[in-house]
Order: sequence, then structure tokens, then C-alpha cells
Amino acid sequence: MPSPPPSNAAFLQAARHFLVASNAIATEQAFAPVVQASTTMPLSSLDALEKQVRHELGQHAQQTRTWWRPRTRTQRHLTWLDLCNADGYVRERTLRCLQAAPSALFLALALRRLNDWVPEVRTAAREHLPRIAAASAPQDVTQALWAVLPTLDSWGRFGAAERKTLEELTASESVSRGLLERILDAPAGPVTSILVQVTRTPLIDTWLKTVAHNAIQPAVRARSFRFLMEGRATWVAGRTWTWTDLKWCKGKFEPVTGERRLEVTYPLQELLEAALRDASPSVRCIAAEMLIRQPAAVGTQAAVLAATLASDRSPHLAARGRFAMARLSEAGAST
Repeated sequence: MPSPPPSNAAFLQAARHFLVASNAIATEQAFAPVVQASTTMPLSSLDALEKQVRHELGQHAQQTRTWWRPRTRTQRHLTWLDLCNADGYVRERTLRCLQAAPSALFLALALRRLNDWVPEVRTAAREHLPRIAAASAPQDVTQALWAVLPTLDSWGRFGAAERKTLEELTASESVSRGLLERILDAPAGPVTSILVQVTRTPLIDTWLKTVAHNAIQPAVRARSFRFLMEGRATWVAGRTWTWTDLKWCKGKFEPVTGERRLEVTYPLQELLEAALRDASPSVRCIAAEMLIRQPAAVGTQAAVLAATLASDRSPHLAARGRFAMARLSEAGAST
């Protein structure tokens, strides 16, 4: 087993001590150092952490196994660590007996059971995660969702029922407010991916304009403006195999796009004017694309906006502005 990164070492050391001491000390008292170590851990590389915890649980089970009862299951109390147990029966029983999460890390590990390779564990996660999340601190739920949402596209066993459970968790007012604040204030990280996942439901439709104007990350503002200008939220719903050369049995996976209509609408001209004032070229590029695609929807102000774009300090965007002006001139001459 490769050595854990420094951020995980303290947590794994505490877990190791707990597994040794849990037979002699009250479980809650022995588990306290594990909880303390989990509160300072970054919620990254959860997959690697699960493997390391699973390894520690397996090592402990092997050391406590006797020659005359080699297959006896452990008699210790189930804890949050058993969400990573190699035994699917143990993971299922653990989900059914857990109460409030002591930290965001353990709640994130519980959320990952929605993609468990055992169907019964996924069923237990769907049934009990709403109860566990309701009993946990809202900030821990928000932090756990923040760590899990960017990885959903890679979850091969994550179906419609599991997604519905996750949507129920994000629908809480305190949790959705926490996610919105993080989307607005996060200076780095996969915030755009989180925004795409959140906008699969009407959760923040009324706040999308605020995100487009005030989010720190330019990519987040650009994606929000695109959603608002198109009047729809889009995401990658899956992948389908497409043959490119049947003779040589060649092909590739292509993304399948899902979408839904937004529940709010704003005048396109107003959105374009705001996007063209943005400091980021990536946001102004969205405005240029929409101006070229839908000049009729802007109306009489299309020429003014095209002229503004033609004077942009970015040569690439200025060229698009000149192209838009030429298109509008041709359209005017033809009429």
C-alpha cells in the first residue's frame, strides 16, 4: 500500500489507534481523536482515502482473527469508518445505524455510497442519507456536497434514483444558500462543474443573474451568462458510442447533452450589455457569440452593441465585433 499523503497521515494514524483501542475504551471516547483529525482534512482524493481506510480495517481484522474462528465477523461497534469496509454487508448495516455526521469528511464518504458497487448499499444510502443529512450541521452538508458534486459525471453506477436523493439534500434552504455563497466567493476549484450540477434543478434559477454579475471566477460568470442568454441550463447527461469506420471497427464515445428551460427570463439586450462590460474576455466572448447568432432578438440596439464589441481591447473580440457589424450591414442592405 503506498504511503498516504501528509494530509491523510494524521487521520489514518488516529483511525489505527482507534481500531486497536476500541475493544478496551468506550467507542465514543476512542473515536473522538478520529473525528478531530477529520475536521482538519481537505475533502480531496476521497477515493484514495477510502482505499487507505479499507486497508487499515482489513489489517485490523487480520490481526484479530484467531485460528479456531477464522471467519468470525468483528464484534466491535460499527462506526463511520465502516463506510469504507470491504464487506458490503457491513457498509449497508453502517448506513442504517448512523446518526448525525460528526464532520463533513464522514458525510462525504456516506454520499459516495450512492455510487457503491453493491446495489443494496446504494439502496440503503438512498433511504438513510436524507435522515443523516437532516441531523447533521448544514455547513457540513454543504462542504460534503461541494466535494462530491464535481465528481458525479464519473460515477458509473449513479442513476436517476440516486440523483433524486442528492437533489433532495441540496433543496434544503440552508444548504442551497451555502452552495450559492461558495459559488460566488470561491477563487479557485471546479466551481463551474458544481454550478452545472446545481442548475440541473431550478434551485438557483432566481440567483443565476447574481452569479453572472458577481461570481469571482470568470468561467462561472461566463457559464451563467450563457445559461441566461440561451434560456436553458445544459449538462453532459452521458456518453454514447458512435461508429466512425465500420470496416475497421473504429468508433468513439460522444457526449449526450441534457437540458431544461430556466424558470426566469431576462431581455437579451440587458444581458449582452452587462456581459460586454465584464472585465474578463471569456465573458465578453459569450456576448459576442450571442450577438452574432441572435441579432434579431436584440433589436435596434444590435448595431450599437456590435460597435462596442468592435472597439474591444481584445483583437480577437474586436474582429468578432467587426464581423457582427458587417452582418448587420448586409441584413440592412438586403431589406
